[in-house]
Amino acid sequence: MRLPRPRGPVSDTLVAMLAGPPRDLPGGAWRELVAGTDACTDEDLQLSLHICYELHYRGFDGVDERWEWQPSLLALRQAGEERFEDALRAAVPVPTPPAPHEVPHALTALVDADDAPSLSKFLKGRATLEQFREFVRHRSIYHLREADPHTWAIPRLAGRPKAALVEIQSDEYGGGRAERMHAELFRATMRELDLDDTYGAYLDVVPAVTLATNNLMSLFGLHRRLRGATVGHLAVFEMTSSLPNRRYGDGLRRLGLDATATRFYDEHVEADAVHEQIAVHDLAGGFCAQHPSQAGQVLFGAACALALDGRFAAHVLDLWTAGHSSLRPAPAPVGALGPPS
Repeated sequence: MRLPRPRGPVSDTLVAMLAGPPRDLPGGAWRELVAGTDACTDEDLQLSLHICYELHYRGFDGVDERWEWQPSLLALRQAGEERFEDALRAAVPVPTPPAPHEVPHALTALVDADDAPSLSKFLKGRATLEQFREFVRHRSIYHLREADPHTWAIPRLAGRPKAALVEIQSDEYGGGRAERMHAELFRATMRELDLDDTYGAYLDVVPAVTLATNNLMSLFGLHRRLRGATVGHLAVFEMTSSLPNRRYGDGLRRLGLDATATRFYDEHVEADAVHEQIAVHDLAGGFCAQHPSQAGQVLFGAACALALDGRFAAHVLDLWTAGHSSLRPAPAPVGALGPPS
């Protein structure tokens, strides 16, 4: 994956520096991240975090892999994370932590109380083919590395919760069969929609609100202190997956796509119905039974997942309703005259 086009002074500095050998970033580069904008829609902040996080996944073409642990880059990432997490804790209301045995019920109550607009209903019944293709571009940022952010939690768990997470992740990775990996099934959907299935192909055109939903998983997954939030995030992820995926598959069938295109979504209808029970009871419930003080973190992670997914859905639907694309303009080809879009 190539480095993305910058969206502000911090990502501009990052992209320029990563093109060279590992060295200290300019002093004070992180100060540009403390501006008083909405952290979840700040294009420069969310892209900068995504770039920093990607160094822990597959990295970028031509970027020295030693950048992953370069101290001044980690300091920059920490500054961005602090701003992002502070914004989340200020914006996401979380109820008083329940007793450990009440955590599954509390997670269900959070999901039942969610009043975000339903993007899946729109895609099932009203979306045009081009709108569905837009949606898939957004989701490709996650689905082409599906399950990886939650996998960070495996070595941080023990006993029943660890076994539960491994069971879920094994299904996500195709049970050991590469062609059944969910990321590979999503690639097939992309190809059926005449989209580029290359990892990170649409990074330049997805907005900050899309990056934020992905950065949230990396933030939780890469910090042991937030392992409870990772557990809660995955639990609500599975709880809210089966029905929307049924709608996505139905939407593609309505638009004339075949079983190859819908297989990714159809696979999730049954798999995530099972994963939901494992994630809520064995993973989240078991984790809180082991660590009662983590119940609040579990609910925080779940509430953040719902909040950011709701913001993403509202962004997409608002722009589609107004007759606009939900994506950023594509950058100008390298070498084209004039500044990039």
